[in-house]
Amino acid sequence: MLIMVQIINDMDELKQLLKAAGSRLVVVEFSAKWCGPCKMVGPIFQAMSLKYQNVMFASVDVDSSKELTQLCDIKAVPTFQMFKHTQKVTLYSRLKRTLCCLRSGLEAGKIFEFHGADAKKLELKIQELM
Repeated sequence: MLIMVQIINDMDELKQLLKAAGSRLVVVEFSAKWCGPCKMVGPIFQAMSLKYQNVMFASVDVDSSKELTQLCDIKAVPTFQMFKHTQKVTLYSRLKRTLCCLRSGLEAGKIFEFHGADAKKLELKIQELM
């Protein structure tokens, strides 16, 4: 089977992936081998990587990449983070693109990071951000 999900082990590999992605959406799954919901959503995540070939998919094992997990502020697994233009996609970054130069003082929120194995929510978010 064709593997479209890149395994990321450290911050350097993540930075390389984000740089290579350019303007494409990058979806990073933080998971663990012992996690039941991670095992459930893993094959679905893999299938999405084949379906959305204009999106880059990556996976981080929280147990073998503890430093990266800490740097990305992962508190639960599975967690999915979305990146575009090498930055984590947040409410502020979306508004900034949509309403150029709006200075409302909104704080960047992690609304494009979510926890759990909700495959439908993940797919809807990917479609929205592509």
